[in-house]
Amino acid sequence: MFLFESIARYQEQLDSGETTCAQAVDHYLSRIQARRKLNAFVEVFDAECRQRAAWLDEKKQQGLPPGKLFGVVVAIKDVLCYRDHTVTAASAMLRGFRSLYSATAVERLLEEDAVIIGSCNCDEFAMGSTNENSVYGRALNALDENRVSGGSSGGSAVAVQAGLCMASLGSDTGGSVRQPADFCGVVGMKPTYGCVSRHGLIAYASSFDQIGVFAGNVEDCARVLETISGPDAHDSTANRQKTNLRLPLENSGRSYRIGVLKNALEHASLDPEIKDSVRRVSARLEAASHRVEEINLDLIDVIVPAYYVLTTAEASSNLSRYDGVRYGYRDASPAADIAAFYKMNRGRGFGPEVKRRIMLGTFVLSEGYYDAYFSKAQQIRRMLVEQTESLFRDFDVILLPTAPSTAFEAGSMMHDPVAMYLADIYTVYANLTGNPAISIPLFRHSGGMPFGIQVIAGKNNELTLLEFSHMLMTRYRQY
Repeated sequence: MFLFESIARYQEQLDSGETTCAQAVDHYLSRIQARRKLNAFVEVFDAECRQRAAWLDEKKQQGLPPGKLFGVVVAIKDVLCYRDHTVTAASAMLRGFRSLYSATAVERLLEEDAVIIGSCNCDEFAMGSTNENSVYGRALNALDENRVSGGSSGGSAVAVQAGLCMASLGSDTGGSVRQPADFCGVVGMKPTYGCVSRHGLIAYASSFDQIGVFAGNVEDCARVLETISGPDAHDSTANRQKTNLRLPLENSGRSYRIGVLKNALEHASLDPEIKDSVRRVSARLEAASHRVEEINLDLIDVIVPAYYVLTTAEASSNLSRYDGVRYGYRDASPAADIAAFYKMNRGRGFGPEVKRRIMLGTFVLSEGYYDAYFSKAQQIRRMLVEQTESLFRDFDVILLPTAPSTAFEAGSMMHDPVAMYLADIYTVYANLTGNPAISIPLFRHSGGMPFGIQVIAGKNNELTLLEFSHMLMTRYRQY
């Protein structure tokens, strides 16, 4: 029987002949079929990935050099373009649309011999924290189907959580990789803004969006990240240098300078068990000769408002292209004029949450409100960046919770979007500043659900982030 432990161990099994790519793919396809109820996938590429697995096995038999992710079975979020495959951003606006090209991240997976098994469910246009805003219905949390899987990359998180693939890609605009990872008990990482090219990623908020990785352990996350990162002529915001990581990750015995975000732990929204768990780990780290110091972030209470002002403004601009003229949903009903035509297409093609954010973004960009809202939010973002750069002159990493609670009951927040937005208080920080951040599953709540701790590092310091997180996972995991 096929059993997956890690990418490194799997590739050892391929080298020794214990298993084949075809056996691995058949295993995951049968798992997906058996757990269809979870609704993690929008589309599964059955025949195609079987053909690719057979081709990879033939390549190995011929003695040709394998790629870094040889035979690794990966799922991608339904906002990443894959040539000649459907990409819809879980929206009626793009239902049935087939991509004309592949995202750079997808191309790099294929260049290194990965197998892409399917595209995963998500909140519409990556706007949501529960995966309940999808035109396909929500992806179910495999640990408790009555609870949300998190969002917007809920399907990608569930695919790893339920053993439907080895790793998956998501996108993180304000926590959309880290929060579902936290809710599902897997590793989820958002790299530095620009570490991974956004070419081929359907845009939500361009100065925030970043492709991230889900995996069962930190080292697998690092292997996928190293493969998809690097410069790209198609994306002027991509880093000019590739992210080179020392693999396998090792616990070097290094002493870290750790900042613990005190006013995050003392926030009224935080579950007491999560607060106590973060403090216990901090105490254990200090006892292990790491330098641990509590710090405050002065602007914590304005992070969420600033984030939603800026991201909705960018979304208002980015989503204006979906008008039913060039592409996107086009209503067949007759329209009196062009304004009515646009209104029908956009009103029926977009779901409620997307329309809410477009309207909010249009409002903050409108005459008379631009300076009061958008300009002020930009000033707050600049102040946050400067304050964060100052912190990382004194600390290697910052610790804080990933989310204020464990995965909550489905439908419990849909009536109150403001409460839903405020629940992003711990994750949007790293997107506003562009720093790399990761959620690692260390704990189990008395309510039975997993939860993790979030680690943030200095920009372009993915190696420190991953090595520290690997150390935490191997020494401090409590379930």
